[in-house]
Amino acid sequence: MKKNTKIMLWLFFLIIAAVQLFPFIWLVNFSFTSSSEFYSSSILKWPDVPQWQNYINAWVDGKFARYFFNSFFVTAVTIVLTVVLSLTLGYAFTRMQWKLRSLFFTVILLGIMIPIHATLLPNFAIFKSLGLTDSYLGLILPYTAVSVPLGTFMLTGFLRSIPKAMEESAVIDGANIYRIVFGIIAPLTAPALVTIVVTTFLNCWNEFIMASTFLSKDSLKTLPFSVMNFTGQYSSDYGSQFAVMVLTSVPAIIIYAIFNEQITKGVTAGAVKG
Repeated sequence: MKKNTKIMLWLFFLIIAAVQLFPFIWLVNFSFTSSSEFYSSSILKWPDVPQWQNYINAWVDGKFARYFFNSFFVTAVTIVLTVVLSLTLGYAFTRMQWKLRSLFFTVILLGIMIPIHATLLPNFAIFKSLGLTDSYLGLILPYTAVSVPLGTFMLTGFLRSIPKAMEESAVIDGANIYRIVFGIIAPLTAPALVTIVVTTFLNCWNEFIMASTFLSKDSLKTLPFSVMNFTGQYSSDYGSQFAVMVLTSVPAIIIYAIFNEQITKGVTAGAVKG
């Protein structure tokens, strides 16, 4: 490759990286400014005195610790249920022979095309009658239901590429179905499972509309509600709101940075093998 071509490619990728990172830089920048400094013509405005008080307000007045625990609990349980259900369903659809298998596989995949917010009102009516509103289950169940179809789709692609000889050897050695699925198949599909974990985390961590519909108890609210604590009818504390959004973004950025390579492998391998 010629030197000029390499330079052009580097410039192109640097511009793309800058565009991708700019929203987070802008978020961090304005989290250190006071609300009175927001109304200016500058895209970025570095404050003369950084407003660290915004982060103290976010932690204390925004009830960040409590809401963080709720978001973490709901997201963690959703991820565990999604991984277990996707793995077992993927195994049942690719390895087991049973009637109506193709029909049920098609029905499960139809869930990929249904956006979560389209189920908002039916879910609310059902959960209200069952007493599941104002509970963790009121969020965990719809989040899991929406995540399982995509997870099942990804894992079926992986499982079709794994030779059955290993499972046959395990059966000869006396392994039962649970040992085969969770002890042999699960490690082999690790890239796909990591991709499912990260995508499920990102979808649940930032979800707000369903949470605001199903939750009214302050003790059960999740992180997006923390931003609302600084919104008033006539004025808002924008600096504290931006501080909350920075703190909320950090876990997602860390998880994506750690598993970035595995996500790429999972998506690529799934595309090729599927």
